[in-house]
Amino acid sequence: MENLRGMLDICIRHQTVLGYSLVSLLTAASEHIFSSVLFRCPCSSWNMLYGSVFLLVPALILFLLGFMVNARTWHLLTGICHRVKRCGSTTRYCPVLLRVAARAAVAPLTWVAVALFRASFYECAASGNSLFKNLLCSEKGEKCQELLFQIPCNKKLSEQMPPELLSLQAQSQLLGWLLIAVTLTLYLSATCVRRCMSSVSYLQLEFWKIYWKKESELFEIKAKEHATRLAEINTNSFFEGTNQEPFGTPSNEDWWKISSLYTFGSQEQYYSMLHKYVETNKGNSVRSGQGDQNPPVSGFVDETNASELGF
Repeated sequence: MENLRGMLDICIRHQTVLGYSLVSLLTAASEHIFSSVLFRCPCSSWNMLYGSVFLLVPALILFLLGFMVNARTWHLLTGICHRVKRCGSTTRYCPVLLRVAARAAVAPLTWVAVALFRASFYECAASGNSLFKNLLCSEKGEKCQELLFQIPCNKKLSEQMPPELLSLQAQSQLLGWLLIAVTLTLYLSATCVRRCMSSVSYLQLEFWKIYWKKESELFEIKAKEHATRLAEINTNSFFEGTNQEPFGTPSNEDWWKISSLYTFGSQEQYYSMLHKYVETNKGNSVRSGQGDQNPPVSGFVDETNASELGF
């Protein structure tokens, strides 16, 4: 039991990494199915288009799905026109959008990398590329072009083709390793820069993550209880014809205030917009847009929120 509890704690602590790993494994499995079952290179002038579509279009679809399933996307977009009218600028949302895009890029990058390692898509597309045609078949006539189209379908042509054409698989795999190396380098560099420029300490960051997780859990529980109670009161009032019981519920303005994106400011220290609302509402009404004028100092809250809400 203790071992099981320990494993569960590790999974909870590293749920983001495990989530990315699961997405990558599912993407790799999907690529294998597409490559083995659906992909059939036409071995004609359609090679370039066909291979490129299988290599890039599924990656684009996965990228768009990554945006769609990330709750942070809808948190960012819902009411953005209203917020722009109130705040007058959309530049403060760009860092959040970049983080959403980075998380959405995990699956498509995995697809492209795995596809390049298998080399079937690249080999098909490259064999129909006009650059290879002009480079290798400029003085060999139409027969060379036809043989070039047939490379993905007939491996016995190796004795008839120049060595340059036989390196397509090696080129594809080298591009795959290059893609992985560049992606990891950019990710590590961005993470180091963001952490170095953070205006809070490591331990406060850890505390912030704990607070945000607990607040999200409690908010969801309380919201369900409140919605259930309000629905019960209204339903009873309708069917039983009784007067509606007094029941307080947040106003539209209150919802706007706690739904805004929060960035850690140098003059204020709140752990969420709900925390900010409660602290600034003690004995007074919260002024509209208070604190929204602070420039983003750290993407601290947004980073934590995104990791908790989805990939």
